[in-house]
Amino acid sequence: MKRLSLVVVLSLFAAAPALADASCKAVSSDGKPLSGAAKASFMKKCCEDNAKSADGKPLSGAAKNSSVKKCMG
Repeated sequence: MKRLSLVVVLSLFAAAPALADASCKAVSSDGKPLSGAAKASFMKKCCEDNAKSADGKPLSGAAKNSSVKKCMG
């Protein structure tokens, strides 16, 4: 079980940047870039929505937290 968890987390680190860069654009409805709390809130929601494993299944628990942290950073 520990090995499976390790494999999931390691594969998550490889896939997270590609997923985050492609889909999370922090811009307002009028096309201006978001900043401050609005940007942080948007990015957190976007990263949580895109936290998926390599095979497309939603992540949960520590793997999801790790994915969101990597996406936000």
